[in-house]
Amino acid sequence: MEHCDGENDYMQPEDDWDRDMLLDPAWEKQQRKTFTAWCNSHLRKAGTQIENIEEDFRDGLKLMLLLEVISGERLAKPERGKMRVHKISNVNKALNFIASKGVKLVSIGAEEIVDGNAKMTLGMIWTIILRFAIQDISVEETSAKEGLLLWCQRKTAPYKNVNIQNFHISWKDGLGFCALIHRHRPELIDYGKLRKDDPMTNLNTAFDVAEKYLDIPKMLDAEDIVSTLRPDEKAVMTYVSCYYHAFSGKQKAETAANRICKVLAVNQENEQLMEDYEKLASDLLEWIRRTIPWLENRLPENTMQAMQQKLEDFRDYRRLHKPPKVQEKCQLEINFNTLQTKLRLSNRPAFMPSEGKMVSDINNAWGGLEGAEKGYEEWLLNEIRRLERLDHLAEKFRQKAAIHEAWTEGKEELLQKRDYETASLSEIKALLKKHEAFESDLAAHQDRVEQIAAIAQELNELDYYDSPSVNARCQRICDQWDALGAMTMKRTEALQRTEKLLETIDELYLEFAKRAAPFNNWMEGAMEDLQDTFIVHTIEEIQGLSTAHEQFKATLPEADKERLAILGIQNEIAKIVQTYHVNMAGTNPYTTINPQEINAKWDKVRQLVPQRDQALIEEHARQQNNERLRRQFATQANVIGPWIQTKMEEIGRISIEMHGTLEDQLTHLRQYEKSIINYKPKIDQLEGDHQLIQEALIFDNKHTNYTMEHIRVGWEQLLTTIARTINEIENQILTRDAKGISQDQLNEFRASFNHFDRKRTGIMDADDFKTCLISMGYNLGENEFSRIMSVVDPNRMGIVTFQAFIDFMSRETADTDTADQVMASFKVLAGDKNYILADELRRELPPDQAEYCIARMAPYTGPDGVPGALDYMSFSTALYGESDL
Repeated sequence: MEHCDGENDYMQPEDDWDRDMLLDPAWEKQQRKTFTAWCNSHLRKAGTQIENIEEDFRDGLKLMLLLEVISGERLAKPERGKMRVHKISNVNKALNFIASKGVKLVSIGAEEIVDGNAKMTLGMIWTIILRFAIQDISVEETSAKEGLLLWCQRKTAPYKNVNIQNFHISWKDGLGFCALIHRHRPELIDYGKLRKDDPMTNLNTAFDVAEKYLDIPKMLDAEDIVSTLRPDEKAVMTYVSCYYHAFSGKQKAETAANRICKVLAVNQENEQLMEDYEKLASDLLEWIRRTIPWLENRLPENTMQAMQQKLEDFRDYRRLHKPPKVQEKCQLEINFNTLQTKLRLSNRPAFMPSEGKMVSDINNAWGGLEGAEKGYEEWLLNEIRRLERLDHLAEKFRQKAAIHEAWTEGKEELLQKRDYETASLSEIKALLKKHEAFESDLAAHQDRVEQIAAIAQELNELDYYDSPSVNARCQRICDQWDALGAMTMKRTEALQRTEKLLETIDELYLEFAKRAAPFNNWMEGAMEDLQDTFIVHTIEEIQGLSTAHEQFKATLPEADKERLAILGIQNEIAKIVQTYHVNMAGTNPYTTINPQEINAKWDKVRQLVPQRDQALIEEHARQQNNERLRRQFATQANVIGPWIQTKMEEIGRISIEMHGTLEDQLTHLRQYEKSIINYKPKIDQLEGDHQLIQEALIFDNKHTNYTMEHIRVGWEQLLTTIARTINEIENQILTRDAKGISQDQLNEFRASFNHFDRKRTGIMDADDFKTCLISMGYNLGENEFSRIMSVVDPNRMGIVTFQAFIDFMSRETADTDTADQVMASFKVLAGDKNYILADELRRELPPDQAEYCIARMAPYTGPDGVPGALDYMSFSTALYGESDL
């Protein structure tokens, strides 16, 4: 009944609203602004707003959206059409939703809203504001409008000049709005500076601060409120409701906080005592909980040291750890009794510790602790004695197991390796030998595995404390041993299978290499021959090359068959690789030749054949022209060469034979020289033909044995020989006249020279000359002959010309007397010695002559290495020179 009365009360102003709207149009303006701002404060949460309240709600879409935002509920799906019927449908959905919330809509229909009736639209919005913003306000058993008014009165009561009695004129000075803000957020407004006689400032200050800091939009205009005798109640109430909603949440939080503080203040002391008990009880129980399992633990340790440590830990527990806990247990009982007394005195319920933390629970736990201590020390001593008996056997097991495990480490990875998939045949064979060695090693370890299993069995029979780990380790060893055996067999099969495949491939590789190598060499040789810049000098040679080339072309079909056969071997290898999925690690080990290279070279050979054909044709034409030049040169050379040879022989005969006087021989030679010079034009003509041959790069000529170099050398020798022969005759004449040699003597010298010139070359070598001197009565030692050779052959060529022979013979004849005089003088000066000293010369000769002779003696060393001491030959040479004696 109370709720129904409330509904009637907040709907009652509807009739007043109708009447007021008719009486005061200024209120309509205020309501438009206020209601529009209120609607936008909610619509902006959905990302939209309205500009004209009666126009923007006509289609019903934003009206439905507004209701969804403020209610938090979903309305029926709106109509999206633009026709009037669609708009009316949407507005009806909104009005039906409002009615579903218990609101009576008097004289408000969808058609008026769609038609833009401002009065009806404002009335509808006011109804929505009442229902969703004001109806739920409740303050001290008052609600809606009365509740909101009471809330304003309570909040503004402490402020002077503020007396809120209604929602119109009580707010005109603006102090009421400022007081509400200052009461909740005093830092936002300096209330002491506000004056009642300045309503515009007060109102604008409140509106600006509310908008900026409280997120309450400006719904009222200060000018409208001040200039209006009685501000619109609905507009003011709407705006003030926003203040209530903004501050109510904070007020509720403050009330709850105060209530909690009161409760905490009452319980804090007792709860602290309870927490202390709980903590002390928890710590003691936790210690007992941790200690009992430790005392009840009868599981043996792995080593004697560990068991002895357990015994030492137990003794520490008795001496150090347990006594403090006895004191804590006594203190806990005292604290519990004290707490219960305090609770009883403060009329609080008795303290009930957490489950399991009663004093009786602690006593029970303590009893369990003492029960666990019984027999623990005796068990420790018995266990130590038992471990002494088992340690030796366990250590033996561990040693053997460790040795075996160390041996097996990495063996599974080794056996599982698929290295054979990429290995060559030689590597596969090496892997097989290595695997055979491993199999032998594996068999040798069989005895150790059996010993490990036997020791493990014995430990189990003796109830060894660590039997599970021993059994597990033994089982791992046995399982691993079986696995190694299986993997060994599997790897053996894989290696043997791979070896067989690779042997087949290797045989094919070898066959490929055996056939590909000669074929490749043949192709390389063929390419080399086809690309070789041949050099031929005759037509026969080019014809031979052409014949050989034709023969080569005839072999090409058979060569192509060989190529296809070689490629077929490679295809067979590829087929095996693909069929059996062989992972080839590399290329053919027997050759670097591959099918691509063979095909490329074969294509190259086929390209070079026609090129070679053309080159041979061009060379054949060139050789025909060269043959014509050869014949032309040979015709002349075969005449000129013999002519030069004949002339050389004739001149030789003239210089050797003694026909007539020297003057007659000179005349005859000069006639020969003139006839030779007249032959020069034919030599020049031959030089021209040779120039043509050189330009054609012709290097041989089968039609003649003479080359231009031979002709040229022969011609130069001919000219040199005739000139030298003429000069020799002239020198002989000069020698004859100077020495007074008769013609008979000259003839005798010539006869002797020609006799010992065994080679008939017009010169004597050293041996022939020595023989000649001996025949003439000279007694020659090696030194004497060397001295004579230095005279007749000063250039040390090892030969003696006829002119040098004549000079030597004429000088020997003329100087015989001078030599006798020198010998007599040497004997006088030397005395009994066979040499002369410088002092002896100074003593016997005038000073000038003595020093002259001594200066010439300086380069010579006499017998026995005496400096400046000369024998007869050195003495005569020093005085007269080598050419004088």
